[in-house]
Amino acid sequence: MIQSMTGFGRATRELDGFVLEVEVRSVNHRHLDLRVRLPRVLAVRETPIKKALQGRLSRGKVDVVVNLTTLAGSATLKIDEGIAAQYVEASKNLLERHGLGSSGGGSDGGLDVATLLALPGVTSIVEAELDPHGLVEQLEEAIGEAVEGMVAMRTAEGASLLTEFENRLVRVEALADAFSERSEEVVAVAKQRLAKRAEQIKREVGLLDEARLHQEIVIAADRLDITEELVRLKSHVAQFRETLDSAGPSEPVGRRLDFLLQELGRETNTVGSKANDAPLAQDVVELKTELERIREQVQNIE
Repeated sequence: MIQSMTGFGRATRELDGFVLEVEVRSVNHRHLDLRVRLPRVLAVRETPIKKALQGRLSRGKVDVVVNLTTLAGSATLKIDEGIAAQYVEASKNLLERHGLGSSGGGSDGGLDVATLLALPGVTSIVEAELDPHGLVEQLEEAIGEAVEGMVAMRTAEGASLLTEFENRLVRVEALADAFSERSEEVVAVAKQRLAKRAEQIKREVGLLDEARLHQEIVIAADRLDITEELVRLKSHVAQFRETLDSAGPSEPVGRRLDFLLQELGRETNTVGSKANDAPLAQDVVELKTELERIREQVQNIE
């Protein structure tokens, strides 16, 4: 099954007061372009993550974004009662030594609780501690889940593209058959035209070079014959289908499909250059349009 290069996957994990969130996005690219953005605490995991993705993907611009945030309520307030006691004792000593009167604060003119808690070193916020081993394990699981989600999306889109390709290939084959039928008529008309011209010349001058006439007819027929081009065109269509059928997780086919489209375009251009006929030329334009629509979608195939 062919795969698109466009996809998205997301996964989250909760551990020890933290939320780990992973998002993986991929879009079209000629090669595999990996970009990984990690929190500082996980920076050393960038290379292993890239290696893991290289084993799963062949083409596309892939962005991996990992965020690590603290859960609300996971931090705790710590009070250093030893420091607080020293502040209280120092306050009392100052009051007694210098005879300072009460100007608010405690009932005895000392520190009140609000003032005491605001003093440096009395309180501190203690964040939850991370378990490095557990964090790495959860990261690997989350990335695996997010990548699976992205691949599933790429596969689903690939299935839709497969249906569209088949419909357009059927149209390409129908146009090729129309070319074949019309080409036979064009060659026959060219032969008749040459024969009539020869008869006209014979009536005018009384001479007719039968050998020359035969040669001209052969040359005209060869110039207008598109049999070889149509055989190659149909062969390329068959190879296109075979390539689609051979696609799989370890068998990216986007580049080969692009090459086959180039060959289809080349044969179509040759047919167009030989198309000395308005209806045939119109069908050539329609075929080019179909091939361009296929090309637009092939750019999104891994």
